[in-house]
Amino acid sequence: RLAKMEKWLRQRSLDELLALVDDLDDNDLAFIADGVKVNTELARYGLKHGCGLGVGRALERLTRQRLIKKDMITAARIMASAAADARMAGVKLPAMSSAGSGNHGLTAILPIVAIKDYIEVDERSVLEAIGLSHIVTAYVKSHTGRLSAICGCSVAAGAGATAGVTYLLGGTKQHIAGAIKNLIEDLAGVICDGAKNGCALKLATAAGTAVQAALFSLQGVNVSFTDGIIAQSPEETMRNVGTLTTQGMIETDRTILNIMLEKKFSEV
Repeated sequence: RLAKMEKWLRQRSLDELLALVDDLDDNDLAFIADGVKVNTELARYGLKHGCGLGVGRALERLTRQRLIKKDMITAARIMASAAADARMAGVKLPAMSSAGSGNHGLTAILPIVAIKDYIEVDERSVLEAIGLSHIVTAYVKSHTGRLSAICGCSVAAGAGATAGVTYLLGGTKQHIAGAIKNLIEDLAGVICDGAKNGCALKLATAAGTAVQAALFSLQGVNVSFTDGIIAQSPEETMRNVGTLTTQGMIETDRTILNIMLEKKFSEV
């Protein structure tokens, strides 16, 4: 059944993915709201206790010390990384996943939650934006596969988050397409080297870049199709990421695993 759903997703266009948002009913939105609640609670816990690597709490402290500015990008980084700090530390709190991954869920949801306080927007629009984020995340994962050498929080949930942020900021389909391409150009090379406390750093990067990519697109900054793996359309660009992952990163995956295994054996 999951394979059929992934095949169906791979055949959709961005227009069709956006149309799915219009099909969300009250039950769907209530389910999405539950995810906002549990993932926000993880972020609050991470900020309060500074668990795991403590990335979120450190970022918040830096804003209080006025060493960095608390803007939309930083707010997204703080929320996503604090939640990852808590989750990677094994805190016994639930998380809503996205495309089968808890950290994907944190990345897909929390940047959108973080920016809503900076704009005038109603709750339904926030939930619809998060719904779009989940849809785009699943779309990218349908191309990359469930496990890969590329960090899914960066390229899959990051693409979902930037689509959702752009949607919430009133962007058009063209703006959303541009944001996705901006995000992929920026983060396509981030590797996955397992689940651990350091993932909070990658979630901070993915969340902040998701907001930045959206803001850039809304300002007319769009990566050209002549650049690297970026294509004319967002759909083809996301397919290229899948090709990079499933064909180009096979040896990278083995190398990462070998490095991790050698390190483990040397510690014994």
